[in-house]
Amino acid sequence: MAEDARVGILGYGTGGRVFHAPLVAATPGLVPAVIVTGNAERAEQARAEHPGAEVVPDPEALFARADDLDLVVVSTPNRTHVPLALRAIEQGLPVVVDKPFAPTAAEAQRVVAAARDKGVGLTVFQNRRWDSDFLTVRKVLESGRLGEVFRFESRYDRWVPKVKDNWREFGDPAEAGGLLYDLGAHIVDQALQLFGPVTQVYAEVDRRRPGVAVDDDVFIALRHAGGVRSHLWCSALAGTRNPRFRVLGDRATFTKYGLDVQEPQIKEGLRPGEPGWGVEPAADAGRLGVNDRTETVPTEVGRYETFYSGVVDALRGDAGFPVDPAGAVAALRVIEAAHRSGTEGRVIPLG
Repeated sequence: MAEDARVGILGYGTGGRVFHAPLVAATPGLVPAVIVTGNAERAEQARAEHPGAEVVPDPEALFARADDLDLVVVSTPNRTHVPLALRAIEQGLPVVVDKPFAPTAAEAQRVVAAARDKGVGLTVFQNRRWDSDFLTVRKVLESGRLGEVFRFESRYDRWVPKVKDNWREFGDPAEAGGLLYDLGAHIVDQALQLFGPVTQVYAEVDRRRPGVAVDDDVFIALRHAGGVRSHLWCSALAGTRNPRFRVLGDRATFTKYGLDVQEPQIKEGLRPGEPGWGVEPAADAGRLGVNDRTETVPTEVGRYETFYSGVVDALRGDAGFPVDPAGAVAALRVIEAAHRSGTEGRVIPLG
């Protein structure tokens, strides 16, 4: 790959506008070449923010330019992830699919098989593997100072008391809406990354806001094959700040407040490499220890840019793609089991 890879970005909603297009533009070796949006206001915004990119109204217009592209990013409503990813693969284009990878694990596996059979690169945008808080938890675990870990707690909460009129709040299962597919796709993936495969899933999956058609308040309990239990929460009605992470070991506990800052920083116009990028407030640093004998653990710097720099390496043949889609399939199996557990009120075994 002698020149910058030309990237086609399907979708310019929150995913395309806030995450993919800015990160692609900030990554050496990549350039946004085509952006798809049928929304006139977003099209105008895309032209202003990425003047070198051609803005087209629909996926057909992008795929008509497939010979001029080196990579496609699927950042459209969840129900369209699978057909658009398969279309890119059929045309021989490596593809990044935003999370959740697909509405079901079976559909996700279909995409994985298609990419394998075609010999086309495929990866999933699990960007929160590079959150500052998650990187810090991983570092604490690797230090061994917690001793033998037996419980991992993770909360990703919001305060959104009014139901929004967008596809994430639609009740049709094909939309893969609700918090389990949205925030749950992150917290489940992080638990699997830290502690491996899951053998049991129990979940409480509720609808709390008036008129809501999807889950908006969720608790998931996972038993990992290695014995660790993960307790995961996400809610649209959390009005106060709770610990983002708490990790319990037989020698110490680690507690961390505060959310990664990269998303709000991008919205404010900050980009990777600029001063302050990925740096959380010092007041949100975690504490490690026992009772009053605790010490501050400096928070790692967040680095979403690592994902797309890894994509560049993969396109050049220097490495594999940064997120193995098999991990996203495994997370979807857990999410499906959580939905089933929440409906049936029982523990669901996973093989």
